[in-house]
Amino acid sequence: MFKQITFKFKNDVTRIEFWVVTGCIIAALILSIFDIVRNNQIAANNMIQAGQQAVTPALLSATLMPILFSYLVTFIIYLLLCFYLTPAFEGDGGTALNGSLLIFIFIALSYLVGIISIYFAALLALKILFIYFNRNRQNGESALYYEASLLTASWILITIGLLYVSTPVMLHFYILYDVAAAMVLYLYAVHVLLPNEKLKNKNIIYYFFRMFLLAALSSLAVYLICLSFKGGSGLSRPAAIFVLVIDIGDAENIAWLVFLNFLTQLFIVMPLARTTYKRRNAKKDEEIKTLKTELGQSDANLNFLKSQINPHFLFNALNTLYGTALQENAERTGEGIQKLGDMMRFMLEENVRDRILLSRDIDYLKNYILLQKLRTSASSSIIIETQIEDYQGALMITPMLLIPFVENAFKHGISLQNPSHIKVTLQTDGNTLYFDVHNSIHIRHDNDPEKGQSGIGLDNVKQRLALLYPNRHDLVIRENAKEFFIHLTVQLDII
Repeated sequence: MFKQITFKFKNDVTRIEFWVVTGCIIAALILSIFDIVRNNQIAANNMIQAGQQAVTPALLSATLMPILFSYLVTFIIYLLLCFYLTPAFEGDGGTALNGSLLIFIFIALSYLVGIISIYFAALLALKILFIYFNRNRQNGESALYYEASLLTASWILITIGLLYVSTPVMLHFYILYDVAAAMVLYLYAVHVLLPNEKLKNKNIIYYFFRMFLLAALSSLAVYLICLSFKGGSGLSRPAAIFVLVIDIGDAENIAWLVFLNFLTQLFIVMPLARTTYKRRNAKKDEEIKTLKTELGQSDANLNFLKSQINPHFLFNALNTLYGTALQENAERTGEGIQKLGDMMRFMLEENVRDRILLSRDIDYLKNYILLQKLRTSASSSIIIETQIEDYQGALMITPMLLIPFVENAFKHGISLQNPSHIKVTLQTDGNTLYFDVHNSIHIRHDNDPEKGQSGIGLDNVKQRLALLYPNRHDLVIRENAKEFFIHLTVQLDII
Protein backbone atom coordinates (compact mmCIF):
# COMPACT_ATOMS: atom_id res chain seq x y z
CA MET A 1 0.00 0.00 0.00
CA PHE A 2 2.72 2.47 0.97
CA LYS A 3 4.40 2.11 -2.42
CA GLN A 4 1.53 4.14 -3.83
CA ILE A 5 2.33 7.16 -1.64
CA THR A 6 3.92 9.97 -3.66
CA PHE A 7 4.68 13.30 -2.05
CA LYS A 8 3.58 15.51 -4.92
CA PHE A 9 1.06 18.32 -5.07
CA LYS A 10 -1.05 18.55 -8.20
CA ASN A 11 -1.68 22.32 -7.83
CA ASP A 12 -1.04 25.34 -5.60
CA VAL A 13 -4.40 25.02 -3.81
CA THR A 14 -3.51 21.50 -2.65
CA ARG A 15 -0.10 22.70 -1.48
CA ILE A 16 -1.63 25.59 0.49
CA GLU A 17 -4.25 23.29 2.03
CA PHE A 18 -1.56 20.84 3.15
CA TRP A 19 0.55 23.46 4.88
CA VAL A 20 -2.48 25.15 6.48
CA VAL A 21 -3.74 21.85 7.95
CA THR A 22 -0.23 20.88 9.04
CA GLY A 23 0.16 24.25 10.74
CA CYS A 24 -3.19 23.84 12.51
CA ILE A 25 -2.20 20.40 13.83
CA ILE A 26 1.16 21.71 15.08
CA ALA A 27 -0.45 24.80 16.66
CA ALA A 28 -3.11 22.67 18.37
CA LEU A 29 -0.41 20.33 19.70
CA ILE A 30 1.64 23.21 21.11
CA LEU A 31 -1.41 24.80 22.75
CA SER A 32 -2.43 21.46 24.26
CA ILE A 33 1.05 20.95 25.69
CA PHE A 34 1.11 24.48 27.15
CA ASP A 35 -2.34 23.90 28.64
CA ILE A 36 -1.30 20.62 30.29
CA VAL A 37 1.95 22.09 31.62
CA ARG A 38 0.10 25.11 33.00
CA ASN A 39 -2.58 22.95 34.66
CA ASN A 40 0.07 20.68 36.16
CA GLN A 41 1.98 23.70 37.44
CA ILE A 42 -1.14 25.06 39.11
CA ALA A 43 -1.89 21.65 40.61
CA ALA A 44 1.72 21.36 41.85
CA ASN A 45 1.57 24.75 43.56
CA ASN A 46 -1.71 23.86 45.24
CA MET A 47 -0.30 20.55 46.45
CA ILE A 48 2.85 22.27 47.82
CA GLN A 49 0.72 24.80 49.69
CA ALA A 50 -1.31 21.92 51.11
CA GLY A 51 1.85 20.17 52.26
CA GLN A 52 1.53 17.36 49.70
CA GLN A 53 4.10 15.97 47.28
CA ALA A 54 4.20 17.88 43.96
CA VAL A 55 3.56 16.34 40.56
CA THR A 56 6.58 14.37 39.40
CA PRO A 57 8.11 14.70 35.88
CA ALA A 58 7.21 11.06 35.25
CA LEU A 59 3.54 11.81 35.89
CA LEU A 60 3.72 14.87 33.63
CA SER A 61 5.33 12.76 30.91
CA ALA A 62 2.58 10.17 31.24
CA THR A 63 0.06 12.96 30.69
CA LEU A 64 1.83 14.35 27.63
CA MET A 65 2.43 11.06 25.83
CA PRO A 66 -1.24 10.43 24.96
CA ILE A 67 -1.48 13.97 23.54
CA LEU A 68 1.59 13.46 21.35
CA PHE A 69 0.27 10.07 20.20
CA SER A 70 -3.11 11.58 19.37
CA TYR A 71 -1.72 14.31 17.12
CA LEU A 72 0.78 11.92 15.53
CA VAL A 73 -2.03 9.57 14.50
CA THR A 74 -4.08 12.53 13.22
CA PHE A 75 -1.21 13.74 11.06
CA ILE A 76 -0.49 10.24 9.72
CA ILE A 77 -4.13 9.86 8.69
CA TYR A 78 -4.07 13.21 6.93
CA LEU A 79 -0.91 12.21 5.03
CA LEU A 80 -2.59 8.98 3.92
CA LEU A 81 -5.60 10.92 2.65
CA CYS A 82 -3.45 13.43 0.74
CA PHE A 83 -0.78 11.25 -0.77
CA TYR A 84 -2.39 7.82 -1.03
CA LEU A 85 -6.17 8.08 -1.19
CA THR A 86 -6.36 11.18 -3.40
CA PRO A 87 -4.22 9.83 -6.29
CA ALA A 88 -5.87 6.41 -5.96
CA PHE A 89 -9.39 7.89 -6.28
CA GLU A 90 -8.44 10.24 -9.11
CA GLY A 91 -6.55 7.56 -11.05
CA ASP A 92 -7.72 4.43 -12.80
CA GLY A 93 -8.21 2.48 -9.58
CA GLY A 94 -6.84 -1.05 -9.65
CA THR A 95 -4.51 -2.27 -6.91
CA ALA A 96 -3.95 1.31 -5.73
CA LEU A 97 -7.38 1.28 -4.10
CA ASN A 98 -6.91 -1.98 -2.19
CA GLY A 99 -5.47 -0.22 0.84
CA SER A 100 -8.23 2.38 1.05
CA LEU A 101 -10.51 0.08 3.08
CA LEU A 102 -7.75 -0.32 5.68
CA ILE A 103 -7.46 3.45 5.87
CA PHE A 104 -11.21 3.85 6.49
CA ILE A 105 -11.15 1.15 9.19
CA PHE A 106 -8.16 2.83 10.82
CA ILE A 107 -9.92 6.21 10.80
CA ALA A 108 -13.17 4.77 12.18
CA LEU A 109 -11.42 2.93 15.02
CA SER A 110 -9.22 5.92 15.88
CA TYR A 111 -12.30 8.11 16.04
CA LEU A 112 -14.38 5.56 17.93
CA VAL A 113 -11.90 5.11 20.76
CA GLY A 114 -11.05 8.82 20.85
CA ILE A 115 -7.47 8.73 19.63
CA ILE A 116 -8.27 11.68 17.36
CA SER A 117 -10.30 14.58 18.66
CA ILE A 118 -13.77 15.15 17.23
CA TYR A 119 -12.70 18.45 15.72
CA PHE A 120 -9.94 16.90 13.66
CA ALA A 121 -12.18 13.91 12.94
CA ALA A 122 -14.68 16.31 11.35
CA LEU A 123 -11.94 17.92 9.23
CA LEU A 124 -10.71 14.50 8.10
CA ALA A 125 -14.27 13.50 7.20
CA LEU A 126 -14.65 16.64 5.09
CA LYS A 127 -11.34 15.81 3.39
CA ILE A 128 -12.68 12.33 2.55
CA LEU A 129 -15.85 13.86 1.08
CA PHE A 130 -13.74 16.23 -1.03
CA ILE A 131 -11.72 13.27 -2.34
CA TYR A 132 -14.95 11.36 -3.04
CA PHE A 133 -16.52 14.15 -5.10
CA ASN A 134 -13.29 14.55 -7.12
CA ARG A 135 -12.94 10.83 -7.87
CA ASN A 136 -12.61 9.26 -11.29
CA ARG A 137 -16.28 8.68 -12.09
CA GLN A 138 -15.43 6.56 -15.14
CA ASN A 139 -13.95 3.84 -12.96
CA GLY A 140 -17.03 1.74 -12.22
CA GLU A 141 -15.03 -1.18 -10.82
CA SER A 142 -14.09 0.86 -7.73
CA ALA A 143 -17.65 1.40 -6.52
CA LEU A 144 -16.94 -0.48 -3.26
CA TYR A 145 -14.16 1.90 -2.26
CA TYR A 146 -16.10 4.98 -3.33
CA GLU A 147 -19.16 3.97 -1.29
CA ALA A 148 -17.00 3.09 1.70
CA SER A 149 -15.46 6.57 1.66
CA LEU A 150 -18.86 8.27 1.44
CA LEU A 151 -20.38 6.17 4.23
CA THR A 152 -17.37 6.57 6.54
CA ALA A 153 -17.27 10.36 6.19
CA SER A 154 -21.05 10.69 6.60
CA TRP A 155 -21.04 8.46 9.68
CA ILE A 156 -18.33 10.55 11.38
CA LEU A 157 -20.05 13.86 10.63
CA ILE A 158 -23.48 12.63 11.77
CA THR A 159 -22.15 11.24 15.06
CA ILE A 160 -20.25 14.46 15.76
CA GLY A 161 -23.32 16.55 14.95
CA LEU A 162 -25.47 14.52 17.36
CA LEU A 163 -23.09 15.39 20.22
CA TYR A 164 -24.28 18.99 20.06
CA VAL A 165 -27.98 18.28 19.52
CA SER A 166 -30.45 17.52 22.26
CA THR A 167 -31.41 13.95 21.33
CA PRO A 168 -31.84 10.73 23.34
CA VAL A 169 -28.54 9.21 24.40
CA MET A 170 -29.52 5.85 22.93
CA LEU A 171 -29.77 7.46 19.49
CA HIS A 172 -26.12 8.50 19.83
CA PHE A 173 -25.13 4.96 20.65
CA TYR A 174 -27.31 3.52 17.88
CA ILE A 175 -25.64 5.70 15.23
CA LEU A 176 -22.22 5.10 16.72
CA TYR A 177 -22.38 1.28 16.87
CA ASP A 178 -25.38 -0.16 15.02
CA VAL A 179 -25.19 2.11 11.99
CA ALA A 180 -21.44 1.43 11.69
CA ALA A 181 -22.12 -2.31 11.70
CA ALA A 182 -24.94 -1.82 9.17
CA MET A 183 -22.59 0.05 6.83
CA VAL A 184 -20.08 -2.80 6.88
CA LEU A 185 -22.72 -5.45 6.22
CA TYR A 186 -24.34 -3.36 3.46
CA LEU A 187 -21.04 -2.99 1.59
CA TYR A 188 -20.35 -6.71 1.95
CA ALA A 189 -23.82 -7.68 0.71
CA VAL A 190 -23.84 -5.38 -2.33
CA HIS A 191 -20.28 -5.90 -3.51
CA VAL A 192 -19.39 -9.43 -2.33
CA LEU A 193 -22.39 -11.54 -1.35
CA LEU A 194 -24.96 -10.65 -4.02
CA PRO A 195 -22.52 -10.91 -7.00
CA ASN A 196 -21.81 -14.47 -5.82
CA GLU A 197 -22.49 -17.17 -8.41
CA LYS A 198 -24.95 -18.94 -6.09
CA LEU A 199 -27.18 -15.85 -6.07
CA LYS A 200 -27.26 -15.29 -9.81
CA ASN A 201 -30.18 -17.71 -10.04
CA LYS A 202 -32.11 -15.49 -7.61
CA ASN A 203 -31.78 -17.91 -4.71
CA ILE A 204 -33.45 -15.75 -2.09
CA ILE A 205 -33.30 -18.46 0.58
CA TYR A 206 -29.50 -18.66 0.35
CA TYR A 207 -29.28 -14.86 0.58
CA PHE A 208 -31.59 -14.70 3.61
CA PHE A 209 -29.69 -17.47 5.39
CA ARG A 210 -26.33 -15.80 4.85
CA MET A 211 -27.63 -12.40 5.93
CA PHE A 212 -29.21 -13.95 9.04
CA LEU A 213 -25.86 -15.44 10.06
CA LEU A 214 -24.05 -12.17 9.33
CA ALA A 215 -26.62 -10.21 11.34
CA ALA A 216 -26.04 -12.56 14.30
CA LEU A 217 -22.26 -12.21 13.99
CA SER A 218 -22.47 -8.43 13.74
CA SER A 219 -24.69 -8.35 16.82
CA LEU A 220 -22.10 -10.39 18.70
CA ALA A 221 -19.40 -7.97 17.55
CA VAL A 222 -21.48 -4.98 18.71
CA TYR A 223 -21.99 -6.68 22.08
CA LEU A 224 -18.25 -7.23 22.57
CA ILE A 225 -17.44 -3.67 21.50
CA CYS A 226 -20.03 -2.26 23.89
CA LEU A 227 -18.56 -4.30 26.73
CA SER A 228 -15.07 -3.01 25.97
CA PHE A 229 -16.29 0.60 26.01
CA LYS A 230 -18.47 0.22 29.10
CA GLY A 231 -17.59 2.59 31.92
CA GLY A 232 -15.99 5.42 29.89
CA SER A 233 -17.09 9.03 29.68
CA GLY A 234 -16.32 10.11 26.13
CA LEU A 235 -19.78 11.41 25.27
CA SER A 236 -19.91 13.58 28.35
CA ARG A 237 -16.69 15.32 27.23
CA PRO A 238 -17.00 15.94 23.47
CA ALA A 239 -13.96 18.24 23.53
CA ALA A 240 -11.76 15.51 24.98
CA ILE A 241 -8.58 14.95 23.02
CA PHE A 242 -7.65 11.44 24.10
CA VAL A 243 -10.47 9.10 25.16
CA LEU A 244 -9.91 5.37 25.28
CA VAL A 245 -13.41 4.27 26.28
CA ILE A 246 -16.93 5.56 25.70
CA ASP A 247 -19.61 5.16 28.35
CA ILE A 248 -22.29 2.84 27.03
CA GLY A 249 -24.27 2.72 30.22
CA ASP A 250 -25.65 -0.35 31.97
CA ALA A 251 -26.34 -3.87 30.68
CA GLU A 252 -29.86 -2.90 29.63
CA ASN A 253 -28.52 -0.32 27.17
CA ILE A 254 -26.15 -2.89 25.71
CA ALA A 255 -28.99 -5.41 25.30
CA TRP A 256 -31.10 -2.83 23.48
CA LEU A 257 -28.26 -1.90 21.14
CA VAL A 258 -27.59 -5.54 20.27
CA PHE A 259 -31.29 -6.18 19.63
CA LEU A 260 -31.69 -3.05 17.51
CA ASN A 261 -28.59 -4.00 15.52
CA PHE A 262 -30.05 -7.42 14.71
CA LEU A 263 -33.35 -5.87 13.58
CA THR A 264 -31.53 -3.23 11.51
CA GLN A 265 -29.48 -5.82 9.67
CA LEU A 266 -32.48 -8.06 8.87
CA PHE A 267 -35.20 -5.52 8.08
CA ILE A 268 -33.24 -2.55 6.71
CA VAL A 269 -29.84 -3.64 5.42
CA MET A 270 -30.91 -6.93 3.85
CA PRO A 271 -33.74 -5.54 1.63
CA LEU A 272 -31.88 -2.29 0.95
CA ALA A 273 -28.76 -4.09 -0.26
CA ARG A 274 -30.76 -6.40 -2.54
CA THR A 275 -32.79 -3.52 -3.97
CA THR A 276 -29.67 -1.48 -4.63
CA TYR A 277 -27.92 -4.38 -6.33
CA LYS A 278 -30.94 -5.19 -8.51
CA ARG A 279 -31.35 -1.55 -9.54
CA ARG A 280 -27.71 -1.26 -10.57
CA ASN A 281 -27.81 -4.56 -12.42
CA ALA A 282 -30.99 -3.53 -14.23
CA LYS A 283 -29.20 -0.44 -15.52
CA LYS A 284 -26.22 -2.51 -16.65
CA ASP A 285 -28.50 -5.08 -18.31
CA GLU A 286 -30.28 -2.30 -20.18
CA GLU A 287 -26.96 -0.90 -21.42
CA ILE A 288 -25.84 -4.37 -22.53
CA LYS A 289 -29.17 -4.96 -24.28
CA THR A 290 -28.85 -1.65 -26.13
CA LEU A 291 -25.30 -2.46 -27.21
CA LYS A 292 -26.34 -5.91 -28.41
CA THR A 293 -29.19 -4.39 -30.41
CA GLU A 294 -26.89 -1.86 -32.04
CA LEU A 295 -24.30 -4.56 -32.73
CA GLY A 296 -26.96 -6.78 -34.27
CA GLN A 297 -28.11 -3.96 -36.53
CA SER A 298 -24.51 -3.28 -37.61
CA ASP A 299 -23.97 -6.98 -38.38
CA ALA A 300 -27.20 -7.07 -40.36
CA ASN A 301 -26.19 -4.00 -42.38
CA LEU A 302 -22.74 -5.46 -43.01
CA ASN A 303 -24.16 -8.80 -44.12
CA PHE A 304 -26.59 -6.97 -46.40
CA LEU A 305 -23.74 -5.03 -48.02
CA LYS A 306 -21.73 -8.21 -48.41
CA SER A 307 -24.65 -9.88 -50.11
CA GLN A 308 -25.01 -6.95 -52.51
CA ILE A 309 -21.37 -6.54 -53.52
CA ASN A 310 -18.96 -9.40 -53.96
CA PRO A 311 -15.39 -8.05 -53.62
CA HIS A 312 -13.96 -10.66 -55.98
CA PHE A 313 -16.51 -9.77 -58.66
CA LEU A 314 -15.70 -6.08 -58.15
CA PHE A 315 -11.95 -6.60 -58.52
CA ASN A 316 -12.44 -8.81 -61.60
CA ALA A 317 -14.66 -6.14 -63.17
CA LEU A 318 -12.08 -3.42 -62.49
CA ASN A 319 -9.32 -5.59 -63.99
CA THR A 320 -11.46 -6.11 -67.10
CA LEU A 321 -12.03 -2.35 -67.42
CA TYR A 322 -8.33 -1.75 -66.89
CA GLY A 323 -7.41 -4.18 -69.67
CA THR A 324 -9.98 -2.63 -72.00
CA ALA A 325 -8.62 0.86 -71.32
CA LEU A 326 -5.10 -0.27 -72.18
CA GLN A 327 -6.31 -1.88 -75.43
CA GLU A 328 -7.94 1.42 -76.37
CA ASN A 329 -4.77 3.32 -75.44
CA ALA A 330 -6.65 5.16 -72.67
CA GLU A 331 -3.69 5.22 -70.32
CA ARG A 332 -5.08 7.85 -67.95
CA THR A 333 -8.36 5.95 -67.64
CA GLY A 334 -6.49 2.70 -67.01
CA GLU A 335 -4.34 4.37 -64.37
CA GLY A 336 -7.41 5.72 -62.62
CA ILE A 337 -9.09 2.31 -62.59
CA GLN A 338 -5.94 0.71 -61.21
CA LYS A 339 -5.67 3.26 -58.39
CA LEU A 340 -9.34 2.85 -57.58
CA GLY A 341 -8.89 -0.91 -57.33
CA ASP A 342 -5.92 -0.50 -55.01
CA MET A 343 -7.93 1.85 -52.80
CA MET A 344 -10.89 -0.53 -52.59
CA ARG A 345 -8.59 -3.43 -51.74
CA PHE A 346 -7.11 -1.29 -48.96
CA MET A 347 -10.56 -0.47 -47.62
CA LEU A 348 -11.57 -4.13 -47.50
CA GLU A 349 -8.33 -5.66 -46.24
CA GLU A 350 -6.31 -3.07 -44.34
CA ASN A 351 -8.91 -0.74 -42.90
CA VAL A 352 -10.34 -3.41 -40.57
CA ARG A 353 -7.08 -3.66 -38.62
CA ASP A 354 -6.16 -1.68 -35.54
CA ARG A 355 -2.75 -0.71 -36.91
CA ILE A 356 -1.04 -1.05 -40.27
CA LEU A 357 2.35 -0.19 -41.71
CA LEU A 358 2.74 3.52 -42.37
CA SER A 359 3.87 2.70 -45.90
CA ARG A 360 0.48 1.11 -46.66
CA ASP A 361 -1.41 4.17 -45.42
CA ILE A 362 0.88 6.40 -47.52
CA ASP A 363 0.12 4.29 -50.62
CA TYR A 364 -3.59 4.81 -50.06
CA LEU A 365 -3.01 8.54 -49.62
CA LYS A 366 -1.03 8.75 -52.86
CA ASN A 367 -3.69 6.80 -54.80
CA TYR A 368 -6.39 9.13 -53.55
CA ILE A 369 -4.42 12.23 -54.59
CA LEU A 370 -3.65 10.75 -58.03
CA LEU A 371 -7.36 10.10 -58.64
CA GLN A 372 -8.13 13.67 -57.64
CA LYS A 373 -5.43 14.95 -60.00
CA LEU A 374 -7.03 12.98 -62.85
CA ARG A 375 -10.35 14.63 -62.05
CA THR A 376 -8.92 18.17 -61.97
CA SER A 377 -6.18 17.90 -64.59
CA ALA A 378 -8.29 19.67 -67.22
CA SER A 379 -8.22 22.90 -65.19
CA SER A 380 -4.95 24.83 -65.31
CA SER A 381 -6.04 27.08 -62.42
CA ILE A 382 -5.88 24.18 -59.94
CA ILE A 383 -2.44 23.53 -58.47
CA ILE A 384 -1.87 20.35 -56.44
CA GLU A 385 1.56 19.90 -54.85
CA THR A 386 2.73 16.88 -52.87
CA GLN A 387 5.93 16.25 -50.96
CA ILE A 388 5.23 12.79 -49.57
CA GLU A 389 8.17 10.74 -48.39
CA ASP A 390 8.57 7.24 -49.87
CA TYR A 391 8.71 5.61 -46.46
CA GLN A 392 9.44 1.87 -46.25
CA GLY A 393 10.24 1.47 -42.55
CA ALA A 394 8.55 -0.37 -39.70
CA LEU A 395 6.40 2.42 -38.22
CA MET A 396 2.78 1.49 -37.53
CA ILE A 397 -0.23 3.82 -37.71
CA THR A 398 -3.98 3.63 -37.23
CA PRO A 399 -5.50 3.24 -40.72
CA MET A 400 -7.38 6.15 -42.30
CA LEU A 401 -5.97 8.63 -39.79
CA LEU A 402 -4.47 11.02 -42.38
CA ILE A 403 -6.88 10.80 -45.30
CA PRO A 404 -9.71 12.90 -43.72
CA PHE A 405 -7.44 15.97 -43.79
CA VAL A 406 -6.76 15.48 -47.51
CA GLU A 407 -10.42 14.77 -48.27
CA ASN A 408 -11.32 17.95 -46.44
CA ALA A 409 -8.79 19.89 -48.54
CA PHE A 410 -10.21 18.66 -51.83
CA LYS A 411 -13.78 19.20 -50.69
CA HIS A 412 -13.31 22.81 -49.55
CA GLY A 413 -10.17 23.82 -51.44
CA ILE A 414 -11.05 23.05 -55.07
CA SER A 415 -13.18 25.23 -57.31
CA LEU A 416 -13.50 24.71 -61.06
CA GLN A 417 -14.33 28.40 -61.52
CA ASN A 418 -11.62 30.02 -59.34
CA PRO A 419 -7.88 29.52 -58.86
CA SER A 420 -7.26 26.84 -56.23
CA HIS A 421 -4.29 25.24 -54.58
CA ILE A 422 -3.55 22.28 -52.33
CA LYS A 423 -0.21 21.28 -50.84
CA VAL A 424 0.33 18.04 -48.92
CA THR A 425 3.60 17.35 -47.09
CA LEU A 426 4.53 14.17 -45.19
CA GLN A 427 7.86 13.22 -43.68
CA THR A 428 9.23 11.20 -40.79
CA ASP A 429 12.05 11.67 -38.33
CA GLY A 430 12.71 8.62 -36.19
CA ASN A 431 9.32 7.52 -34.93
CA THR A 432 7.78 10.99 -35.39
CA LEU A 433 5.45 11.71 -38.30
CA TYR A 434 5.06 15.28 -39.59
CA PHE A 435 2.01 15.89 -41.77
CA ASP A 436 0.89 19.23 -43.27
CA VAL A 437 -2.08 20.07 -45.48
CA HIS A 438 -2.48 23.59 -46.89
CA ASN A 439 -5.39 24.49 -49.13
CA SER A 440 -7.39 27.42 -50.45
CA ILE A 441 -10.95 28.15 -49.30
CA HIS A 442 -13.76 29.31 -51.52
CA ILE A 443 -16.84 31.16 -50.33
CA ARG A 444 -19.90 29.05 -50.99
CA HIS A 445 -23.25 30.40 -52.09
CA ASP A 446 -26.09 30.58 -49.62
CA ASN A 447 -28.01 27.87 -51.48
CA ASP A 448 -25.03 25.50 -51.39
CA PRO A 449 -25.92 22.56 -49.11
CA GLU A 450 -22.26 22.32 -48.06
CA LYS A 451 -22.23 25.90 -46.72
CA GLY A 452 -21.67 25.94 -42.98
CA GLN A 453 -20.61 22.28 -42.87
CA SER A 454 -17.42 21.42 -41.04
CA GLY A 455 -14.58 19.48 -42.57
CA ILE A 456 -14.97 15.82 -43.43
CA GLY A 457 -14.36 13.74 -40.33
CA LEU A 458 -12.20 16.32 -38.55
CA ASP A 459 -14.05 15.94 -35.25
CA ASN A 460 -13.80 12.19 -35.59
CA VAL A 461 -10.06 12.42 -36.25
CA LYS A 462 -9.58 14.62 -33.17
CA GLN A 463 -11.37 12.04 -31.03
CA ARG A 464 -9.33 9.19 -32.48
CA LEU A 465 -6.10 11.06 -31.86
CA ALA A 466 -7.07 11.78 -28.26
CA LEU A 467 -8.03 8.16 -27.71
CA LEU A 468 -5.25 6.33 -29.59
CA TYR A 469 -2.34 8.77 -29.20
CA PRO A 470 -2.85 10.54 -25.87
CA ASN A 471 0.05 12.88 -25.04
CA ARG A 472 1.73 11.64 -28.23
CA HIS A 473 0.34 14.03 -30.82
CA ASP A 474 0.04 17.72 -31.59
CA LEU A 475 -2.64 18.99 -33.97
CA VAL A 476 -2.61 22.63 -35.09
CA ILE A 477 -5.49 23.96 -37.21
CA ARG A 478 -5.47 27.49 -38.61
CA GLU A 479 -8.02 29.12 -40.87
CA ASN A 480 -8.66 32.52 -42.36
CA ALA A 481 -10.97 33.84 -45.06
CA LYS A 482 -8.92 32.37 -47.92
CA GLU A 483 -6.78 29.53 -46.59
CA PHE A 484 -6.96 26.49 -44.33
CA PHE A 485 -3.91 24.86 -42.77
CA ILE A 486 -3.34 21.82 -40.53
CA HIS A 487 -0.12 20.59 -38.99
CA LEU A 488 -0.08 17.18 -37.32
CA THR A 489 2.77 15.67 -35.35
CA VAL A 490 2.36 12.07 -34.11
CA GLN A 491 4.67 9.76 -32.18
CA LEU A 492 4.11 6.40 -33.88
CA ASP A 493 4.80 2.85 -32.72
CA ILE A 494 7.42 0.55 -34.19
CA ILE A 495 6.83 -3.12 -34.93
